Amino acid sequence: MSDIVIEKIIRPERTLSGTWLEVIASNLDYHRATFLWKCEGLTETQLRQRPIPSTDLTLLSLMRHLQGVERYWLQHRLADTTPQYPSYRTNPDTDWFDESDPTPAAAVYADYLSACADSRALFPPKDLTRLIPNPEFGNTDPHFILTHVIEEYARHVGHADLLRESLDGTTGE
Repeated sequence: MSDIVIEKIIRPERTLSGTWLEVIASNLDYHRATFLWKCEGLTETQLRQRPIPSTDLTLLSLMRHLQGVERYWLQHRLADTTPQYPSYRTNPDTDWFDESDPTPAAAVYADYLSACADSRALFPPKDLTRLIPNPEFGNTDPHFILTHVIEEYARHVGHADLLRESLDGTTGE
Protein backbone atom coordinates (compact mmCIF):
# COMPACT_ATOMS: atom_id res chain seq x y z
CA MET A 1 0.00 0.00 0.00
CA SER A 2 1.34 3.42 -0.98
CA ASP A 3 1.60 6.35 1.41
CA ILE A 4 0.87 8.69 -1.50
CA VAL A 5 -2.41 10.58 -0.99
CA ILE A 6 -2.98 11.95 -4.51
CA GLU A 7 -1.67 9.71 -7.27
CA LYS A 8 -1.94 11.24 -10.74
CA ILE A 9 -3.68 14.41 -11.81
CA ILE A 10 -4.51 15.18 -15.42
CA ARG A 11 -5.26 18.84 -15.94
CA PRO A 12 -8.05 19.56 -18.43
CA GLU A 13 -7.62 21.80 -21.42
CA ARG A 14 -9.10 25.23 -20.88
CA THR A 15 -11.86 26.63 -23.03
CA LEU A 16 -10.33 29.69 -24.69
CA SER A 17 -13.45 30.91 -26.44
CA GLY A 18 -17.12 30.35 -25.83
CA THR A 19 -19.73 31.80 -23.57
CA TRP A 20 -18.55 33.57 -20.45
CA LEU A 21 -19.92 30.72 -18.29
CA GLU A 22 -18.13 28.08 -20.40
CA VAL A 23 -14.83 29.92 -20.01
CA ILE A 24 -15.34 30.42 -16.26
CA ALA A 25 -16.33 26.76 -15.69
CA SER A 26 -13.31 25.62 -17.69
CA ASN A 27 -10.94 27.90 -15.78
CA LEU A 28 -12.34 26.73 -12.44
CA ASP A 29 -11.74 23.10 -13.37
CA TYR A 30 -8.26 23.94 -14.64
CA HIS A 31 -7.32 25.72 -11.40
CA ARG A 32 -8.83 22.93 -9.29
CA ALA A 33 -6.73 20.39 -11.14
CA THR A 34 -3.64 22.60 -11.04
CA PHE A 35 -3.91 22.84 -7.25
CA LEU A 36 -4.17 19.04 -6.99
CA TRP A 37 -1.29 18.66 -9.44
CA LYS A 38 0.84 20.60 -6.94
CA CYS A 39 -0.12 18.00 -4.31
CA GLU A 40 0.26 14.85 -6.40
CA GLY A 41 2.75 12.21 -5.36
CA LEU A 42 3.07 13.47 -1.78
CA THR A 43 2.53 11.62 1.48
CA GLU A 44 0.37 12.73 4.38
CA THR A 45 3.49 13.90 6.20
CA GLN A 46 4.58 16.02 3.24
CA LEU A 47 1.10 17.52 2.78
CA ARG A 48 1.15 18.57 6.46
CA GLN A 49 4.71 19.88 6.40
CA ARG A 50 5.42 23.61 6.82
CA PRO A 51 8.38 24.03 4.47
CA ILE A 52 8.51 27.84 4.57
CA PRO A 53 9.45 29.12 8.04
CA SER A 54 7.66 32.45 7.68
CA THR A 55 4.20 30.88 7.19
CA ASP A 56 2.02 28.25 8.79
CA LEU A 57 0.57 27.29 5.39
CA THR A 58 0.69 23.67 4.30
CA LEU A 59 -0.68 22.05 1.16
CA LEU A 60 -3.26 20.25 3.29
CA SER A 61 -4.41 23.46 4.96
CA LEU A 62 -4.79 25.05 1.52
CA MET A 63 -6.90 22.06 0.46
CA ARG A 64 -9.15 22.50 3.49
CA HIS A 65 -9.44 26.21 2.72
CA LEU A 66 -10.33 25.61 -0.94
CA GLN A 67 -13.10 23.17 -0.01
CA GLY A 68 -14.40 25.98 2.18
CA VAL A 69 -14.23 28.35 -0.81
CA GLU A 70 -16.23 25.86 -2.88
CA ARG A 71 -18.88 25.51 -0.22
CA TYR A 72 -19.16 29.11 0.94
CA TRP A 73 -18.87 31.01 -2.34
CA LEU A 74 -20.23 28.61 -4.96
CA GLN A 75 -22.73 26.56 -2.99
CA HIS A 76 -23.93 28.90 -0.24
CA ARG A 77 -23.67 32.34 -1.82
CA LEU A 78 -23.94 31.68 -5.56
CA ALA A 79 -26.39 28.75 -5.56
CA ASP A 80 -28.16 29.76 -2.33
CA THR A 81 -28.00 26.23 -0.93
CA THR A 82 -26.94 24.88 2.43
CA PRO A 83 -23.60 23.15 1.83
CA GLN A 84 -22.85 19.75 3.29
CA TYR A 85 -19.77 20.34 5.43
CA PRO A 86 -17.64 17.33 6.35
CA SER A 87 -18.40 15.66 9.67
CA TYR A 88 -14.98 16.60 11.05
CA ARG A 89 -15.70 20.28 10.37
CA THR A 90 -18.30 20.90 13.06
CA ASN A 91 -17.97 24.68 12.80
CA PRO A 92 -17.57 25.84 9.19
CA ASP A 93 -16.62 29.33 10.41
CA THR A 94 -13.42 28.11 12.09
CA ASP A 95 -10.01 28.60 10.55
CA TRP A 96 -9.71 26.27 7.57
CA PHE A 97 -5.95 26.77 7.70
CA ASP A 98 -5.72 25.22 11.20
CA GLU A 99 -3.21 22.40 10.83
CA SER A 100 -4.04 20.98 14.25
CA ASP A 101 -7.01 19.22 12.62
CA PRO A 102 -6.08 15.51 12.81
CA THR A 103 -8.34 14.41 9.95
CA PRO A 104 -6.33 12.13 7.62
CA ALA A 105 -5.18 13.76 4.40
CA ALA A 106 -6.99 11.11 2.33
CA ALA A 107 -10.29 12.11 3.97
CA VAL A 108 -9.61 15.81 3.37
CA TYR A 109 -8.78 15.03 -0.28
CA ALA A 110 -11.98 12.97 -0.71
CA ASP A 111 -13.97 15.78 0.83
CA TYR A 112 -12.31 18.36 -1.43
CA LEU A 113 -13.30 16.28 -4.46
CA SER A 114 -16.85 16.02 -3.10
CA ALA A 115 -17.06 19.79 -2.56
CA CYS A 116 -15.92 20.40 -6.15
CA ALA A 117 -18.44 17.87 -7.51
CA ASP A 118 -21.24 19.50 -5.51
CA SER A 119 -20.26 22.92 -6.89
CA ARG A 120 -20.19 21.60 -10.47
CA ALA A 121 -23.65 20.10 -10.01
CA LEU A 122 -25.04 23.54 -9.12
CA PHE A 123 -23.45 25.23 -12.14
CA PRO A 124 -24.39 27.31 -14.07
CA PRO A 125 -26.11 29.78 -11.76
CA LYS A 126 -29.82 30.17 -12.45
CA ASP A 127 -29.90 33.96 -12.43
CA LEU A 128 -26.88 36.03 -13.40
CA THR A 129 -28.65 39.31 -12.66
CA ARG A 130 -29.65 38.84 -9.03
CA LEU A 131 -27.93 40.67 -6.20
CA ILE A 132 -26.43 38.41 -3.57
CA PRO A 133 -25.95 39.83 -0.08
CA ASN A 134 -22.52 39.24 1.33
CA PRO A 135 -21.27 40.29 4.77
CA GLU A 136 -17.71 40.82 3.51
CA PHE A 137 -18.29 42.81 0.31
CA GLY A 138 -21.90 43.94 0.47
CA ASN A 139 -24.27 43.19 -2.40
CA THR A 140 -22.55 41.34 -5.23
CA ASP A 141 -23.70 39.64 -8.37
CA PRO A 142 -22.84 36.17 -9.71
CA HIS A 143 -20.15 37.61 -12.01
CA PHE A 144 -18.27 38.99 -9.01
CA ILE A 145 -18.55 35.74 -7.07
CA LEU A 146 -17.30 33.62 -9.96
CA THR A 147 -14.43 36.01 -10.59
CA HIS A 148 -13.60 36.03 -6.88
CA VAL A 149 -13.44 32.22 -6.78
CA ILE A 150 -11.03 32.24 -9.75
CA GLU A 151 -9.00 34.85 -7.81
CA GLU A 152 -8.98 32.60 -4.71
CA TYR A 153 -7.73 29.65 -6.72
CA ALA A 154 -5.09 31.67 -8.56
CA ARG A 155 -3.75 33.08 -5.28
CA HIS A 156 -3.64 29.72 -3.54
CA VAL A 157 -2.20 27.82 -6.51
CA GLY A 158 0.66 30.32 -6.30
CA HIS A 159 1.06 29.49 -2.62
CA ALA A 160 0.95 25.78 -3.46
CA ASP A 161 3.65 26.28 -6.08
CA LEU A 162 6.01 27.80 -3.50
CA LEU A 163 5.19 25.19 -0.87
CA ARG A 164 5.78 22.31 -3.29
CA GLU A 165 9.07 23.69 -4.53
CA SER A 166 10.19 24.18 -0.92
CA LEU A 167 9.19 20.60 -0.05
CA ASP A 168 10.99 18.69 -2.76
CA GLY A 169 12.17 21.04 -5.48
CA THR A 170 9.33 20.17 -7.85
CA THR A 171 8.40 23.10 -10.05
CA GLY A 172 5.79 23.62 -12.70
CA GLU A 173 4.23 26.36 -14.68
